[in-house]
Amino acid sequence: MSDVLKEKDEDSSEATKRELHETSLYQDVKPTQWPIIYSPEYNIGFLGLEKLHPFDAGKWGKVYGFLKEAKMIRDDTTVRATEATEKDLLVVHTKGYLNTLKWSFHVAQITEVPPVAFLPNFIVQRKVLRPFRYQTGGTILAGKLAQERGWAINIGGGFHHCSANQGGGFCAYADITLSIKFMFDRLQSISKVLIIDLDAHQGNGHERDFMDDDRVYIMDVYNRGIYPYDGYAKRAIKRKVELSHGTDDEVYLELVDRHTKEALEEFQPDAVVYNAGTDILEGDPLGNLSITAQGIIERDRLVFSHVRSRNIPILMVTSGGYQRSTARIIADSILNLKQLGLIPCEDAENAPKPRKRWFKS
Repeated sequence: MSDVLKEKDEDSSEATKRELHETSLYQDVKPTQWPIIYSPEYNIGFLGLEKLHPFDAGKWGKVYGFLKEAKMIRDDTTVRATEATEKDLLVVHTKGYLNTLKWSFHVAQITEVPPVAFLPNFIVQRKVLRPFRYQTGGTILAGKLAQERGWAINIGGGFHHCSANQGGGFCAYADITLSIKFMFDRLQSISKVLIIDLDAHQGNGHERDFMDDDRVYIMDVYNRGIYPYDGYAKRAIKRKVELSHGTDDEVYLELVDRHTKEALEEFQPDAVVYNAGTDILEGDPLGNLSITAQGIIERDRLVFSHVRSRNIPILMVTSGGYQRSTARIIADSILNLKQLGLIPCEDAENAPKPRKRWFKS
């Protein structure tokens, strides 16, 4: 565990006694709503600056749109994320780190979009960081929903390069660490969490946060030849699977299948956080792997099959993916999970459409 989180957890008996801060993130959800979380606020767009980074900053809205087109979900059967407040973020982040985000130059470094440095910070807060805070709120809520429903999917999130006191790699808030800390603090049935990180990049943020925390077991499958090259963070990985450039479906899926099964058997977690990055897709300019679209869909099926067959709650976040085609793949994968019965929600499927209201002018 990082020194910052160590200080927060030094006296666990006192932590259980302390009064938890009030939060709107752990909202109650109707039975007729899928445990699928989204908000239009997720999407980033301002004067075309988002086009200066290879990340598709409108990916999340596209995934949501594809699921609606397929008639899996509707606006009234989807959970809307709420924005993580400063109090929520301080569960993990230091005040000092959050203060650095008030400097546009620092945010420009984290997002890897240099012109952001020249924008007034109030614009950066509203147009760049606010979407991240909404997605972070969605990941935190996903922990509660997974425990209640058996599974949950946040269409955003997965900022696995951010730790308690350092951002980077387009990750400004440590949503994975935050979600797990909220679970430990607020859900009595959750005391051990397995992180399955299958983004193409090493998840050095949550690794630094949980460096010496035996309650968290990290399995990370990543391309060893790309960012972030964080040797120190690798010490936190309990099951490390390093890939080479060009790894294909056959090799990759066998590794994911075997190591997921073995990690679950070895650790026997109370919940799983699945970081389902799509930057493993062939042609991705940053991932440099050669996994097909069907390979990604099969990967997600393998993970959900192993976890759900053991009745372990699982929450999924969508993480990285730097091609315009990834939104379609994420949606197709979720639809496949539904078709296979791995993410059921009968009440939501059969929810009657809202009655139209007629108003006199």
